[in-house]
Amino acid sequence: MVSTISSSSAPSSCSLLSSEFFPNRSTQPFKAASLSWVSSFPLVNISISSIADPPTPTLNKNSVVRAAWTRRSRGEAAKKPNRKSWKQKTDMYMRPFLLNVFFSKKFIHAKVMHRGTSKVISVATTNAKDVRSNLPSLTDHNACRVIGRLIAERSKEADVYALSYEPRKDERIEGKLGIVLDTIKENGIIFV
Repeated sequence: MVSTISSSSAPSSCSLLSSEFFPNRSTQPFKAASLSWVSSFPLVNISISSIADPPTPTLNKNSVVRAAWTRRSRGEAAKKPNRKSWKQKTDMYMRPFLLNVFFSKKFIHAKVMHRGTSKVISVATTNAKDVRSNLPSLTDHNACRVIGRLIAERSKEADVYALSYEPRKDERIEGKLGIVLDTIKENGIIFV
């Protein structure tokens, strides 16, 4: 299975393991019983002059040097971050109940959702039959107070006493939204 090193000077197709191609630590024939990993490496003589004067590469005008492919450059990673921050990862567990308030031209809608399971805890809208029949206007400040009181009561029934509200981009907590949030606070719900 393993041939011995040939001693002839002309290399044949069978004697590729000769000492002139792969100088071994010993010039004796290759021993099949040797299991040392050191003996499998060729002996290489390195001189300091070959390290001090490396050959200079010649570049052709038509040759192109290509950089290694990387997954994402730093500038591109800064533009499109794909990793969530610690707050983004833990916020849904630290503040699980989120208040969502929507004002349309005709109605006011509010709901409390659980972030982790996306289940709706409580809902109040001026479009409901019982609320619509008792209010003269479905979008004024009085309607905002009624919606805030209903959300607070229904959240307490579901054993939710702390809510969080995240305003949208460029949204101020004033006017009708401020009235809804203040009414919820007055009825015993804490905002975290």
